[in-house]
Amino acid sequence: MSKTLHIALIGPTGFVGAAVLDELLSRGHRVTALARNPAKLAPREGLTVVQGEATDAAQVAHAVAGTDAIVNAYNPGWDHPDLYAEFRRGTDAILTGVKQSGVRRVLMVGGAGSLFVAPGVQLVDTPAFVEAVPPNIVPGAQAARDALTELRKESVLEWSFVSPPAMLAPGERLGRYRLGGEDLLMDGDHPAGISVADLAVAIVDEIETPKHVRRRFTVAR
Repeated sequence: MSKTLHIALIGPTGFVGAAVLDELLSRGHRVTALARNPAKLAPREGLTVVQGEATDAAQVAHAVAGTDAIVNAYNPGWDHPDLYAEFRRGTDAILTGVKQSGVRRVLMVGGAGSLFVAPGVQLVDTPAFVEAVPPNIVPGAQAARDALTELRKESVLEWSFVSPPAMLAPGERLGRYRLGGEDLLMDGDHPAGISVADLAVAIVDEIETPKHVRRRFTVAR
């Protein structure tokens, strides 16, 4: 294992965030988790929980100060009545808070919607995507895409942005994955997938050994 790191985790109780928390702790890293409701997180060795709102830049700055890196798995919830605006508000506050903290390394967890399926065509803009996902998911995918567009302009932070593959589900941790860049990864004629546990493996690998600084990447089985 690489050296022990102190990682701030935003969104530790969500689908991806919970898997990242498990992976970080299993590798012996120290984790400071920013949570709206700390009672949702059971005490664990190596875990410190800070109560706070991801949409409040000052609270983010306080929680992440002094850490080696931040993993941002923030999601306001797929059923939020104003998902697009709230996702962008939270992402903007998180990036502002990270800058205020003095920490420079941040990995943002996005969605598959911003991956390209043809030159100049992102998955989120295809009729197949709109037809395949529940309507409440689309604004979140659009918000994550637009957040990445803004993040590409960022020159102060040492950011990375990970897009899961189209098919992300619970499942076994195999500890392996293949890397991609800007394009949607496929499994033959079908979109590829990965378990959330193996997505977490890829995220923690990137934190331990950065290979995609100021770049987006994707992974799949």
